[in-house]
Amino acid sequence: MSPTPAAGSMRLAKYLAHAGVASRRAAEKLIGDGRVTVDGMTVTDPARAVDAHSRVTVDGRPLRGAEARVVYAVNKPVGVLSTARDTHGRPTVLELVGARGVRLYPVGRLDADSSGLILLTNDGELANRLTHPSFEVPKTYRARLGGGAVDAAALETLRRGVPLDGSPTAPAHVRRLRGNLIELTIHEGRNRQVRRMCEAVGHPVLELQRIAFGPLRLGDLRPGAHRRLRAGEVERLRAL
Repeated sequence: MSPTPAAGSMRLAKYLAHAGVASRRAAEKLIGDGRVTVDGMTVTDPARAVDAHSRVTVDGRPLRGAEARVVYAVNKPVGVLSTARDTHGRPTVLELVGARGVRLYPVGRLDADSSGLILLTNDGELANRLTHPSFEVPKTYRARLGGGAVDAAALETLRRGVPLDGSPTAPAHVRRLRGNLIELTIHEGRNRQVRRMCEAVGHPVLELQRIAFGPLRLGDLRPGAHRRLRAGEVERLRAL
């Protein structure tokens, strides 16, 4: 068992998250892969205690310590990837913000064919709280469906839960807005979950937009635009 960090120090994985390197879980993998050194020695224990005087590097690059933590809301257009970088040169959400000197990364994923609200931050602790399944943070989507008229039975099946990957999805809040346009709120994060749920009840998704992440709404943010969250908005996210 790793010792509890002394006063004024913190666990290495948390230090990397606070320095904006990656989320805490991603930081633990970086450490486990042997890509992090402390005072010149490779460390593979994410619970290793470090402090302001520790010399920490990632892939040979020294860290300057904790950055000022920021969170941006972005209205991701269709075709833009929700990743930090893409080896094929496709556009990513980080290019929409361009925050110089700050190492941002997306909070969760929104597939390339979908649009809407995604968060970017350098706050690994907050990112972990917003994406870890145990916190059950709700996310709300608007989906335009194909497959003919959506009847009450299909909506009720979505509400109760749809079998995916051998187990049913958690109950969802679903309502019809008009025609084949529905609004659906889930608190899980399975791969392409909304699309797969709708397809399972015979209604493939034609358009999908995320309009809310926890208490944060997309509002009138234009496609491709971003804004930095106010302190009160960030605190409401932390309170989740």
